[in-house]
Formats: sequence, structure tokens, C-alpha cells
Amino acid sequence: METNLETQALAHSITLEPNDARRLANLCGQFDQHLRQIEQRLEIEIRNRGNQFAFYGDANSARAAGEILSNLYKETGSNNDLTPDEIHLALQQSDVELVKGGQKAEEGEGDQVVLIRTKKCSVRPRGINQRKYVRAVQSNDINFGIGPAGTGKTYLAVACAVEALLKDSVERILLVRPAVEAGEKLGFLPGDLSQKVDPYLRPLYDALFEMLGFETVGKLIERNVIEVAPLAYMRGRTLNNAFVILDESQNTTREQMKMFLTRIGFGSTAVITGDPSQIDLPRGQASGLRHAIEVLDKVNGISFTHFGAKDVVRHPLVQRIVEAYDVHEAEVEAEREARKAAALEAAAGKTAGENAA
Repeated sequence: METNLETQALAHSITLEPNDARRLANLCGQFDQHLRQIEQRLEIEIRNRGNQFAFYGDANSARAAGEILSNLYKETGSNNDLTPDEIHLALQQSDVELVKGGQKAEEGEGDQVVLIRTKKCSVRPRGINQRKYVRAVQSNDINFGIGPAGTGKTYLAVACAVEALLKDSVERILLVRPAVEAGEKLGFLPGDLSQKVDPYLRPLYDALFEMLGFETVGKLIERNVIEVAPLAYMRGRTLNNAFVILDESQNTTREQMKMFLTRIGFGSTAVITGDPSQIDLPRGQASGLRHAIEVLDKVNGISFTHFGAKDVVRHPLVQRIVEAYDVHEAEVEAEREARKAAALEAAAGKTAGENAA
């Protein structure tokens, strides 16, 4: 990013203590790549001499950059090697987009620390929406996490389920997913029921392995403490004292969604995750997730957390990809509406001409 410093006023400056050359090198990255990453994201210029940093550009973005560098410098005391991934996550966690827009997070929302403790690790939600999502799951019996890939919907749901199981708040975890192929014909899958469904539930398994360990997960599955079930097999059951996760719920039908939601019994928590922009149902089949959002929006005891592109915590390109698709879909929808309006206007004009004749 090239900027003429002579045309920009100094917007903010900080001095990082202690003045430790090794930690400063870790903070800035090889060839200052970490500083360049922050500059590109916040559209500012960063210059430093030793432990003194100066920021040029928008005042809000400059202050955000100063806070990010201060927080990262604290981590260098125990972290031997900061990575570009950690810089990206720090940018996400600081809710940069809100700061750049001159907006403020809801009072108290951004400052409350939420930590999910599991056997192998502790999970800290990043950003306002993730923290609201986790608090909602911990407070409500039925919860919807809606948004694009990479926003942590499924991972955080699994973390909350594991924490609840370890605290004996629930007796078992159920992993449920509609077995709908993503536009591909997978053919016959060999094995028993669990093995047939396993490929569809791999993201949930990966999160469980990370939080509990491979052997522990295997033993819990053998004892049916962790149960894997395709959505079609949920009919007729009542789920008490369980933590149930329905993943990829955009691929449920209206009937399947209603059936699933009415399975929830006493002492149970349900988390339904999905991305309405990635529906793999046959053409003309309405999504149960979209229908549920419309029908249940104002029902007490049910929470809805909507994630957007700014909440993506994967590679920065994923966020830009999601935004590009959103813009394209909005343009296509606007063009479709314009064609429909033109057709109606033409039909009205034709009718008026026939009547006049």
C-alpha cells in the first residue's frame, strides 16, 4: 500500500513497553508483513522506530490499529511466533468494521469475556456476534445460528455441547444432519448407519476430536453418550436431557424442520445452524430453515443469531468471497425485479390499448 505521508496528518501514536527487540520483531513480522496486513485491512499507514509507532490516515482506524498492536505485543511475551492467521483473527476480534464505521457495539456486549472450557482446550468466541451467539446458546433452549461458512456457527455449537456434557448439564450429545448431497451424486455408501452418515458429519467430528480427543470421542460414541443420527431417523423420538445440534439445516424441508423442533424435551438444548445461501434441495423445494426464520422469529425462548461476511474467521479471502457473492445475488435480484416490473407495465399498457380499441 503506497501512501504519500506528506498529505496525511499523524492520527495516532503509541509506545510499546518494554522495549524488547525480539518481541518487536515478532510483532512486526518478517519484512514487516504483519504491519502491512493491518495497513491493508484498515487503509492506513504505519511507521515505527523501535518501540514507537505512528499511524497516518483515518483517526478511528488509527486508534483501532494502535489497540490491536498493543494487544498483540502482550501476546509476544508468551507466543514465540505470531502468524498472519493470528493477525487476521485479531482484526476480526477487535470488530474493526464497527470502529471504521464510527459505530459502537451494544453497551457491554464487546467487553464481556466469554470462555468455553473443554477437556483439551478453551474456546474464546471472537467478535460481538460470536459472543452473543454463545451467550444465547447458554441461555435459551432452542437457538439458530444463521450465516455464511467460516463464521464459527458449528464449531461454537459443538464447544457449548462439550462444555454442557462435561458439566453434567446434559446426559448426551446428538449430532443430526440432513443427508443431502451438495449437488453431487455420491452413490451407494457402504457400512452401517453411523458409517453412512459419517461423511456428512465430518466437521462436527473434527471439532469433537479437537476438544475431547480421539479416544474419548470413540468411547462416548460406543456408549451412545454421543449419538450420530440422520434427520430422517428423528421422527417419533423425544429428546430429554440432551444437547442436539442440527447442522446444514438449510437443507431441511418445512416438514423436517417442524418435526425436528418438536422432538425437544425437558432439560435439552438445541442448536440449529445453516446458511440460506447454500441450499442443496431439489429445485422448487422450500427450505425449512428459511420458513422457520419467518414463523418463529418472535417466539419467546428461541434465539436467532445472524452472522455476516465480517464475522468470517477463516482466510481473509473467504470474507471477500462471501461479500462478492452477496453483491452479485443482490444485483441479480434487482435485475429480476426490474424485468418483472417492466413486464407488468407492458401488460398493463397492452390491456389499456385493447380497451381503447
